[in-house]
Amino acid sequence: MSSVDFEYQIRKDIRNNPIVREVDHQRHRELWRWMLIGGFLVGVLLFSAWQHFVLLQHGYETERLQIERAEQEEINRKLRLEIETLTSPKRIEDIAIDKLKMVAPSPGTSVVIEVVEPQARARKDVVASR
Repeated sequence: MSSVDFEYQIRKDIRNNPIVREVDHQRHRELWRWMLIGGFLVGVLLFSAWQHFVLLQHGYETERLQIERAEQEEINRKLRLEIETLTSPKRIEDIAIDKLKMVAPSPGTSVVIEVVEPQARARKDVVASR
């Protein structure tokens, strides 16, 4: 073995502890800038998705309300028809004659009462005050 070979066989322990990295302020600013831009883009994307979701919800709600309104209009139409049927004079007359055993009045038994219209009020200057 030669002296040159011996030197390479010794393992040199090199400690890098005293080496301190400098903080790269420009790189940190660039990193924060890109983080803010990315955060802004994510915020815009989330806001857009939220608007789309709310728009879909309102569309479904509008459709549901239109269906409910159509159903209510159909029920209203049926009820009005039933009211008209139940209040028809012919039906009322048939019930009065058949179930209640009423009879139509003869011309001699009916009395016509004259409708008297109320007189106009007296003027204020004519009426005595207390």
